[in-house]
Amino acid sequence: MTDKIPTVIVDPEDYKIILQKLNDIEEKIEFTNSEIHQRYGKKLGRDIGILYGICASLMIVVVYLLLLLSPALSNPLLIDAVKKALGL
Repeated sequence: MTDKIPTVIVDPEDYKIILQKLNDIEEKIEFTNSEIHQRYGKKLGRDIGILYGICASLMIVVVYLLLLLSPALSNPLLIDAVKKALGL
């Protein structure tokens, strides 16, 4: 066997052109990946926003019903009717 290290001679201009093409390809891949992640983030944000909206609206409805029904809850006839309806 020979003890020589294989060498390749490349024209520097060709090498620069190939590196530029590789950089362009890498830039396109990064842009595509960032667009995919951005769309996923938008979907996730929308879903979380919907859940927060549902929770907030349920809390508002419960507070409204508590304020609306608070005078009626002190009526003993209503309390007895609710107990009979629930079987208590």
